[in-house]
Amino acid sequence: MSSAVSKFVAVLLAVALMFVYPAAEAYRKQDDLSRIVVYNAVTQFVDAVRNKGYVTPVMYQDFLSEMAATGNEFDVQMEHLHKKYTPVYSDAANPATFQQKVDVSYEGFYTADILSVIYPDNVLPKDHEDRMYRMNAGDFFKVTVKNVNRTAGTIMTDFISGAVPGDAPVLAFPYGGMVLNEDY
Repeated sequence: MSSAVSKFVAVLLAVALMFVYPAAEAYRKQDDLSRIVVYNAVTQFVDAVRNKGYVTPVMYQDFLSEMAATGNEFDVQMEHLHKKYTPVYSDAANPATFQQKVDVSYEGFYTADILSVIYPDNVLPKDHEDRMYRMNAGDFFKVTVKNVNRTAGTIMTDFISGAVPGDAPVLAFPYGGMVLNEDY
C-alpha cells in the first residue's frame, strides 16, 4: 500500500516538475517582457508630450496600441498641472499696491479633461488642430499606468504557491516631469 502511495506522489511530483514549473517560469518571463514594453511605451509617450508640449489623438492611440501588444488591459491616468502666477497685493488701506511678490500655484487637469479635448463630441479629423491638448513650458505632466487584469504569470504563481489572488497590479508605472517645450 505504501509503495503505491509513494509511486503516486512521485508521479505527481514529476508532473509538477516537468510541466507546471516550466510553464510558471515561462509566464513569469512573459510578465517581465510586458513590464519592459509598458515601461518603454510610458517613457516614450511622456517624454514626447513633455518635449512637444501637447497630446494628440494619434500620440495617445499609438501609446495605447503599444501597451495592448502585451495582451493585458491597463488603467491609464494622466495628470497635467498648469502653473499659474498670481501677483500679491496689499491687504492694507491701499489694496492696489503690488507687494513685489508672486504666488505660484498649480491648476490640475486630469484624464477626463485631457480626453475631452483630444476626443471631442464632434466629427473633426484626428489631425485637426482643435483636437490637440496644449500645455505650457514649466507645467507638469504625469502618466500612471496599472494593469487591471490578472496576468498569466500571476495566476500560475498563485496556483503553485496556493496564495489567495490579490488585486495588486503586477505592471504599474508612474512617470512624468516638467513640460520642456511648446512646439505648436
